Amino acid sequence: MNRGKQPSIAQLRAFAAVAEHLHFRDAAAAIGMSQPALSGAVSALEEALGVQLLERTTRRVLLSPAGERLAVRAKAVLDAVGLLLEEAEAVRAPFTGVLRLGVIPTVAPYLLPAVLRLVHRRYPELDLQVHEEQTSSLLDGLTAGRLDLLLLAVPLGVPGVTELPLFDEDFVLVTPEGHELGGRGDLPREALRELPLLLLDEGHCLRDQALDICREAGRADGAPVTTTAAGLATLVQLVAGGMGVTLLPRTAVEVEAGRGGLGTAHFAAPTPCRRIALAMRAGTARAEEFAEFAGALREAMRELPVRVAD
Repeated sequence: MNRGKQPSIAQLRAFAAVAEHLHFRDAAAAIGMSQPALSGAVSALEEALGVQLLERTTRRVLLSPAGERLAVRAKAVLDAVGLLLEEAEAVRAPFTGVLRLGVIPTVAPYLLPAVLRLVHRRYPELDLQVHEEQTSSLLDGLTAGRLDLLLLAVPLGVPGVTELPLFDEDFVLVTPEGHELGGRGDLPREALRELPLLLLDEGHCLRDQALDICREAGRADGAPVTTTAAGLATLVQLVAGGMGVTLLPRTAVEVEAGRGGLGTAHFAAPTPCRRIALAMRAGTARAEEFAEFAGALREAMRELPVRVAD
């Protein structure tokens, strides 16, 4: 290696993008750099390191054997630099700068109003950026450093992720209007055994939670679920159309079931419920800040039909 030429962060970032996308145009777009500048940065890195990182052909870009090994190192260096900047930002002033919050779709429409009011009122210098994705994508984003904090259903059971419980909320049975179970406040779980149940598509944690509740109620694993939906709004419209019943978290009931054509029933104790929490990377430099944020959110959630965590 030519010790007079040290690799720069920009060169490592360009190479890491090419290693991920194996395409100069896509890599340049991903990091907001022009394609000629990206190509020049990678060439400069090869010169500084004294090794060929890429095999360039007219059709595709491949990593050389050295490139495959050094791509891992480059990512580790960039991750470390990101943690350095995060640490500096946290030390400089909490609740300032960017906070990239990931939220699952079955939480976002019902809790974000309270979250946004809190941020605007209490943390005006915080640049909150919201990303709505399914749980698996959010966890990938958190561990990769793309996201800082998640708002989702737990437990996750993921190593390296710390959960900050916010509240528990009950599930409510939503039925077509006039259904014999509509309006009940003492519904036994066993009623779920034979009902035509409508669920969200696979990948939504709410689907898995609903199936767990049904299994606990004694519903056979093979009981058919013939119709699914991508979101709760569609799900309740299917219920209103007489295609079956579904389970909604309590925070979603007023929004989704208040449109007419629907009935609701509440379960007898012990009521099936889910826990909502914030999740952060274990050891994050902003752990103290995020713990304070969780406490503020718990207070903001007391106006909702939930049981706030201690």
